[in-house]
Amino acid sequence: MSNWIFLRGLMRETRHWGEFPEIFRATLPQAGVTLLDLPGNGHLHKEKSPARVEEMTDACRRQLLSQGILPPYYLFALSLGAMVAIDWATRYPQELAGCVLLNTSLRPVSPFYQRLRPRNYPALLSLALPGLRPRNFARQERLLLQLTSYRGIAQPSVLAAWIGYQHDHPVSYGNAWRQLYAAMRYRAPDHAPAMPILILAGGADQLIDPRCSQNLARLWRAPLAVQAAAGHDLTLDAGGWVAEQVRDWLAATGQCKRNGS
Repeated sequence: MSNWIFLRGLMRETRHWGEFPEIFRATLPQAGVTLLDLPGNGHLHKEKSPARVEEMTDACRRQLLSQGILPPYYLFALSLGAMVAIDWATRYPQELAGCVLLNTSLRPVSPFYQRLRPRNYPALLSLALPGLRPRNFARQERLLLQLTSYRGIAQPSVLAAWIGYQHDHPVSYGNAWRQLYAAMRYRAPDHAPAMPILILAGGADQLIDPRCSQNLARLWRAPLAVQAAAGHDLTLDAGGWVAEQVRDWLAATGQCKRNGS
């Protein structure tokens, strides 16, 4: 049994994985999956989000140890969560067996206008800064779904669920800003972490440019797979494809035999 730790991104919680954990378990039956919230999100929404990715990493490690879940781990991480995974792999490589990084962007690997498409600046700032009008979770989540998914916006049940998550566990303006600031300031290590890495990207990502994943894969000489019809929320738009890519990567690198996946 291998330990897989799932990490989401900016202002998202574990429930935003939707049906994907079940798809993943069905594709990799020997994988044990643990879903973690970053501080300030989900069941940790009342905590203060760190303004540094490194502090998010340490918070995640403490969560696992408090649950008695011991390394080695595989990290499966999206966007800001992937930055946490990279920091984890850089500072605590002995704890990890591998990383799957989805739709992430890093400085100085990619320029700022690829890391976050400039046309999205006003929308994201409106989510992280208080306005004159009362907060509207329906508007907020509809905007985020439009920015991050091709498939989900056509499914009213997905939007309704996302709105419900925010009513249950609202992410404060302060926490949204600190998470965005942490993502903006995080800097990639000079060298690739010393473990197997798979990079996955949505070719139709409207939030960040898919070239960010391509740049990272080229720099680190890591395998890259791109799903042309998927957006930023890759597991929502192409969950089955993602799970199959992970399964095939484990098989190609000989990790299935070592970890029983």
